[in-house]
Amino acid sequence: MASFAYKGRESDGQLVNGVIEATDEPSAARILMSRNIVPIDIAANSGAKGKSKSDSEIGLFVPQVSIDDLVIFARQMYSLSKAGIPIIRAVSGLSNTNSKRMRHALNAVIENLERGRNLSSALAQHPKIFNQLFVSVVHVGENTGQLDAAFAQLAEYLQREQETRKQIKAATRYPMFVVFALAIALVIMNIFVIPVFASMFEKFDAELPTITLFLIGMSNFFLHQWWVLVVIISVCIFITSRYLDTKQGRYKWDKLQLSVPLVGSIIERSLLGRFARSFAMMLKAGVPLTTALNLVSDAVSNSYMSKAIITMRQRIEKGENLSRVAQNSGLFTPLVMQMISVGEETGRVDELLQEVAEYYEREVEYDLKSLTSKIEPILIAIVAGMVLILALGIFTPMWDMMSVVQGK
Repeated sequence: MASFAYKGRESDGQLVNGVIEATDEPSAARILMSRNIVPIDIAANSGAKGKSKSDSEIGLFVPQVSIDDLVIFARQMYSLSKAGIPIIRAVSGLSNTNSKRMRHALNAVIENLERGRNLSSALAQHPKIFNQLFVSVVHVGENTGQLDAAFAQLAEYLQREQETRKQIKAATRYPMFVVFALAIALVIMNIFVIPVFASMFEKFDAELPTITLFLIGMSNFFLHQWWVLVVIISVCIFITSRYLDTKQGRYKWDKLQLSVPLVGSIIERSLLGRFARSFAMMLKAGVPLTTALNLVSDAVSNSYMSKAIITMRQRIEKGENLSRVAQNSGLFTPLVMQMISVGEETGRVDELLQEVAEYYEREVEYDLKSLTSKIEPILIAIVAGMVLILALGIFTPMWDMMSVVQGK
């Protein structure tokens, strides 16, 4: 992204200026409008090169800022803001963190605050750490004088996101371990086990069945032509990564994820829960409906669902109501649609969206707990298939040789 210096006026008419990260000037203008800042002048920032050099000093191998760091930061900022501690002093106290990237970012935020910029503008200079959703909620909290409440909402949102990720890791740990163990067993079998039996069969000059010849051929390939396999895998990874970097490739991959057996429905409900929770948080913070949808489309981290949310925003801009565009999107169940409709009629959309998020999160939690029991029979069948192939390929010719020896 490029860096742009801007001048603008907030909703109360106050003149503000700062630096913002965006792909181009129109994108910078849209981001400013989403923060209730009317841009007066936007120009490429001449100091961008200096900033990039400072960022590069951190090093490529320094760990990225984790969601744990963001949760701690948001909770501590909530406590300090609620206690009435000045912002610069609060951020200075939190800059002494174990995360080098977070420490570097907060030190830069302090410098921007000392130059007269507000907190949201200072945080926006580090989009890889503080995304647009985070910055927008902070900006609304600044404008409404409820910065502590904004950080409390962010802490709750991030903590729930953290819990969901931990549940996913816990549910996939056992299947990943089994798959890894199978891969190791396959390598050991081809390198150490099959060659021993192959040399024994060769000494007896035995007539080998097709499955045994297949196993010996696979073992020879592993031993003598392993580099071909490495090249093929490397080329496939390179082509796939390049394709996924394209807009079309990412869209098709994100759409495919939602239709994968067993896990597709879990991913979809997890994304819908994230959408509902982040959307509720934005509305509760006072962000306009269309702006909130625009920000939430980035928060779901799925280009297929993001496009559907952008379509919802475009239809709302044409005058349709939220419940109608949500129904036409095809993303939500009838129960959720009913809750959105009731929320729109009663003016409590944020509260009912919070309930929608909790509904989806309960569904995801239940599905993740039962995921292992669903995948286990598949893993057992794969292991049984490997054992069967190995038994037929190795022991069948041995039985034939034993019968020949006994016959003599």
